[in-house]
Amino acid sequence: MANHKSAIKRHRQSEQRRLRNTSIKTTIKSAVKKVRQSMSEGKAEEAKAGLKTAVRLLDRSVTQGTLHRNNAARKISRLTVQVNSLESK
Repeated sequence: MANHKSAIKRHRQSEQRRLRNTSIKTTIKSAVKKVRQSMSEGKAEEAKAGLKTAVRLLDRSVTQGTLHRNNAARKISRLTVQVNSLESK
């Protein structure tokens, strides 16, 4: 455990960030899972609406510093391709 004042504060800050980042990542995973669930059930409209929500969450996580921009871009790209392929069938 940290001994001096600034290290104690740093520890407190990093703990808050860790909890915030975990919450954001969990929300993103749930949104992506919902899109994939809609796709497996063949509900194209639900999948499209879910994709819109998931993209918004992913973009917001980048601006908040939770995810790297390339990581979010890759997830958005792959999910979009999957939803579009469902639509073309």
